[in-house]
Amino acid sequence: MNSSTVTEFILLGIPFLHNFHRVFFVVGLFMYITAIMGNGFILVIVAIEPRLQTPMYIFLSNLAFLEICYTTTVVPKLLQTLIERQTTICFVCCMMQGFFHFILGTTELFILTAMAFDRYLAICKPLQYPMIMTRHVCIQMSLATWYSSFSIMFFQSLIVWRLPFCGSNVVDHFYCDIGPVLSLACVDIQLIESLGLLSSVILVISTLVLTVVSYIFIITTILRIPSAAGRKKAFSTCTSHLTVVSILYGAIIFMYVRPNVHASSRTGRAVAILNTVLTPMLNPFIYTIRNLEVKEAVRNMIYKKRLLKSIF
Repeated sequence: MNSSTVTEFILLGIPFLHNFHRVFFVVGLFMYITAIMGNGFILVIVAIEPRLQTPMYIFLSNLAFLEICYTTTVVPKLLQTLIERQTTICFVCCMMQGFFHFILGTTELFILTAMAFDRYLAICKPLQYPMIMTRHVCIQMSLATWYSSFSIMFFQSLIVWRLPFCGSNVVDHFYCDIGPVLSLACVDIQLIESLGLLSSVILVISTLVLTVVSYIFIITTILRIPSAAGRKKAFSTCTSHLTVVSILYGAIIFMYVRPNVHASSRTGRAVAILNTVLTPMLNPFIYTIRNLEVKEAVRNMIYKKRLLKSIF
């Protein structure tokens, strides 16, 4: 049983932005709405367009759903801190926010790794690809990413949940991130921090290595394609994924794969904003703006809509 006397926490938000809080509230709200609409568009277009119901787009729709949940877990409280300067959050709500934040973040790593493996099969083993990456296998892999994330994060979150909090209740962040929350515990957290760091290193490095190895094989195969047009076409299917992987892993390694993660700084909060607000907003554009299949699906959807209007 948890012996905490703290019943709520105070989120300090982003103090160095308070002089411009109205401006950043409008910008943050715009980015949040754009992220919801952009990722929602991907979910809708994949669901209604049969030609997009392939493994690559099934993984992409999982990623879009995840981004909606991920940004919704954090951004509403961030916007509240920009308006109220200091925002309270109940103890259970804080623990749940941290729990879902890490489950969704871990799931994103697994999904991006699965997408890299999918691109490896499509480019390096094109003849076997339809037999290996069937719709059934793709759905099983998608479900496995969510189940694995829940299994990993549940027990780690349970440890934090059971810690006693009996002193200060001021979280030096705009959401209940693990580092600032751990620093408020009334017990020695050195062992927990070490285990958390070890877990982060294993999780991040293992998924990153699998992704890098997939792309080593992919790039090697692409370079063997005789025509420049063929190489360009093959590589164009990977550039979006590579961009997202680079942004995400850069942010995560800075935030969590380092000692003393409880130290909150301007740079750390800026990176957290990048990870929780900017990246979910940009992902739909990164994956769709140069995607010919998505553009064609949109044209078909518009054509069908106009056709229905002309009939009725």
